[in-house]
Amino acid sequence: MEKYTIKNDHITLEAAPEIFSYAVTLADGSRWEMKRKPYIKYGDGRIVSFPAPREVSVKNAGTADIIRAVFEDFENPEMKIITQVFADRTTGDVIFKIFVSGDKKHEIDHIQYPGPVEFGAEPGHGYTVLSQMQGTMYPAGMQIVAETGLVYERDGYMPIYGQVRDGSGYAAIYETPYDVRYRVDEDRILPLWVNSLGAFRYMRSVRYCFRTDCDYNKIAKCYRSYLKERGRLVTLKEKILRNPNVEKMIGVPVIHAGIASHTSPESMFYDKEHPERNDWYTTFDSQAKLLRELKAKGLEHAYTHFDGWGKHGYDNLHPNPFPPHEKAGGAAGMARLSDTCREIGYIFGIHDQYRDYYFDSPDFCIDDAVLRADGSHQVYKVWAGGAQTFLCSLFQPDYVRRNYEMFKKLGINIDAAYLDVFSVVELDECYNPDHPATRSDCAKNRRHCFDMLTDMGIIPSSEEALDCIIPSLVLCHHAPFHTTKLDSDVDAVGVPIPLLNLVYHDCFIVPWIGLPEKRGGWCIPNSDSAYTYAILYGQPVYCPIDADEKDIKDVKVACESAGKLFHEELVRHEFVDNNYRVQRTTFSDGTVITADLDSGRFEIAHK
Repeated sequence: MEKYTIKNDHITLEAAPEIFSYAVTLADGSRWEMKRKPYIKYGDGRIVSFPAPREVSVKNAGTADIIRAVFEDFENPEMKIITQVFADRTTGDVIFKIFVSGDKKHEIDHIQYPGPVEFGAEPGHGYTVLSQMQGTMYPAGMQIVAETGLVYERDGYMPIYGQVRDGSGYAAIYETPYDVRYRVDEDRILPLWVNSLGAFRYMRSVRYCFRTDCDYNKIAKCYRSYLKERGRLVTLKEKILRNPNVEKMIGVPVIHAGIASHTSPESMFYDKEHPERNDWYTTFDSQAKLLRELKAKGLEHAYTHFDGWGKHGYDNLHPNPFPPHEKAGGAAGMARLSDTCREIGYIFGIHDQYRDYYFDSPDFCIDDAVLRADGSHQVYKVWAGGAQTFLCSLFQPDYVRRNYEMFKKLGINIDAAYLDVFSVVELDECYNPDHPATRSDCAKNRRHCFDMLTDMGIIPSSEEALDCIIPSLVLCHHAPFHTTKLDSDVDAVGVPIPLLNLVYHDCFIVPWIGLPEKRGGWCIPNSDSAYTYAILYGQPVYCPIDADEKDIKDVKVACESAGKLFHEELVRHEFVDNNYRVQRTTFSDGTVITADLDSGRFEIAHK
């Protein structure tokens, strides 16, 4: 068995590829090891460990030392796997790459590579960091909970994870993030590369950034620097240059209200006991009246988000919900609501949807739906509109273009648009040979939809905060925490941290739902106030459409502070005196905010 030792100014890498052993020693003497065999999970469910490499070689390239291994002894004699381990001399990063050739379609479900980093920290001596929603820290000894492990879904807003042990740590960055998920084995995180349209069609890569004097802030900043170097960190300043209307978002609250709803008998939410509750509406003019009253009470500026403006109301008929709801006032009433918003200095925004593809939509064509690998279409009967499948992402930009041209023809001025689920649900694959689409294609097509809105001067938003969509977004509906369930009346899983905001605070707005007196909420722990998190993280809050003067005063405190921090990086988050209930944030302009989650008291020291 041959062993290799590679040294540079940052690390020492000891490798024994034949037994899949890799160890990294940092300048402070801390050591991180991988010593488990990677494996392949075949399409039939069998799990088989990697064979011994057929060939191992070392190359000293200009910027890195590279250990290359070739694996050929598989059941399929045409299949070959090549792995490369790069020790970057400039950064000290260690990059693991894997390329598969000769695999048959659907032969492989996923490949676990490289083996997990061994953690083994004792309680009080470290923690694991996962990008689960806003961010989760698991102190050593605490059970790690991940439902799907999907990257670019709620278990992975960002394609990163990390661990810290006695001050030493690493950030793992999936450099090829579209076809990957992770699995948790006790305190180890295992990268799992999944097939793309049934095959492993390209090289996969994960980068480990090892750091001394490490914490979750440094893990976030490793990723932020990675994005910035590659031109993928798009700040709000840059978004304003492309769409000057984005500047109107500085320090404004969000008003979320509805117009109409019709619940189909097919829907999971249909109320059989009280059928009269399945349909309701208010008028566009009545909502305009409430907005004028808010203005008179002292709410100078706001961003509005109106659901259910279409023919059958909320979550119906997409991607063609036209014409606007007739009983609510039709196109003329919707135009008056939009004009009212402009008159009083509010932003007029709407809910919209281009993934859910309703069978009763006037545009429905099953050939345009996402086709699964087995030749079927996924059918849901959950949301209000009843039976639906999913529209292939390749067609989504065409519908956005058509629909916003329709608004122009109807004389309805749209200032902002929320394209539902595009920045929270998993990326779709489509196997239809007439319009195949990979997960990477899906992300590109979703961004295309938002970029079209931007070019129209419309402020784009979506439901949560998938990192692959954020460069094309200005704000989201919410991005709360990993909790015991996706609902209200919940407890935190792990310790909530603002990992997302540490990377993206000056790039993307995350409003919080709740005023000071309210505890809990959707994915807000019962013990906590979303309002306190908004203050602490330098973000705006929602304002009820029927808010009173006290509500408006509280809204203004949060939003005025957020406005001052609109372009500032969140530099650091910390637990004061190691107390998880007392937290402090520091921003790039020197502003320091301290908050007590139990009492709700906070102190804002703006510079």
